[in-house]
Amino acid sequence: MLNVTIYTRKNSAACDDVKQELQKLQEKYPHHLAEVDVDSDPVLSARFGDAIPVVEAGPYSLKPPITPQSLQMTLGAAADRKNQLEQVGDKEYQRRVERGQSVTTGDKVSFWISKKYLLLLNLFILIYIGLPFLAPTLMKVGAEFPAQAIYRIYKPLCHQFAFRSFFLYGEQPYYPLAEANVSGVKTFEEVSGYQNLDDPLSFTRLDARNYIGDETVGYKIALCERDVAIYLSILLFGIVFGATGRRIKSLHWILWLLIGIAPIGLDGFSQLFSQFNWQWLASIVPYRESTPFLRALTGALFGLATAWFAYPSIEESMNETRQYYIKKFAVNQASK
Repeated sequence: MLNVTIYTRKNSAACDDVKQELQKLQEKYPHHLAEVDVDSDPVLSARFGDAIPVVEAGPYSLKPPITPQSLQMTLGAAADRKNQLEQVGDKEYQRRVERGQSVTTGDKVSFWISKKYLLLLNLFILIYIGLPFLAPTLMKVGAEFPAQAIYRIYKPLCHQFAFRSFFLYGEQPYYPLAEANVSGVKTFEEVSGYQNLDDPLSFTRLDARNYIGDETVGYKIALCERDVAIYLSILLFGIVFGATGRRIKSLHWILWLLIGIAPIGLDGFSQLFSQFNWQWLASIVPYRESTPFLRALTGALFGLATAWFAYPSIEESMNETRQYYIKKFAVNQASK
């Protein structure tokens, strides 16, 4: 039997008229009628607005004004197409019919995720960025075992160089290398006693990666300065995106490259390449060590631009998923 979906709104005379016309066509074109209230979900309400009722039969869709003649033509075309596909044994059509005949647990989970994805993303980012801040807090209160566990978990995800990380509960929020030329602060060489840190291949840098701190210096956050800025800005955008009703449009990819990629690439790669002992490169890219401010700034720009570029696109995809399952659930219910 043909499945027909009508998107309606309560107390709509136009919707009632179309449903009556569909009832008249029931004998000629037997069908299951699934009703979807567009006001039951904000996505549907935004999609259809006042343009209701809308009737869908197979791949065909009718929008207002809907006449008895257009309804009959649409149902007739949908019924003919259905019969032809069944006669030729179209496998893709058969798979779609089979999927539509039952609502699985996976369908329900996917539908729930499509509604709650932003909350889940924000919670994930909150936990991901929260644990690195928890590590120095645990060190401060003497809970070294769970703190060390957090540092080990994040070690494959970040270089964790102490001279490129923020510190909590100490004299300073950061301890850059002397080469960074940050005035008014103690350098990492001063507080740690480590030397020869200007060579990116030195074993001393491995020691700096494992350096956590102490009561005087404070304790290192388990993510570097740049990563902290990246994930905090992603979390901030996610909160703002939700608070504004998810209406923010996606950032153009050119602006994403200019705002997000270019600054972080320029700061990071110029620093990286300048610190290799390649004489031919030294004249092009003089030695430099970035500052905490530049790492935080470029990281924040990257995180903000990336979230701005990606989240609206994810929202669009999730809206389509929600609409698909709302219709599927209604059709499945009508066919019982």
